[in-house]
Amino acid sequence: MKPHERDRLDDLSKRLREEQKGLLLVAAQSDGLPSQSTLQRVAQLELNISAIENTLADEQA
Repeated sequence: MKPHERDRLDDLSKRLREEQKGLLLVAAQSDGLPSQSTLQRVAQLELNISAIENTLADEQA
């Protein structure tokens, strides 16, 4: 993997984490449970973040 590709994946991971964090913070403001769509979005973001981390780790191995 080229250095600029690694940088782009790192940047994407950071953006996805920020999006996920924002959703979780908004959900935490509510007294009830977050909506199903919010929970699904958080889970989908987590899957994508993990995929990026795995890709980066595989390249280091």
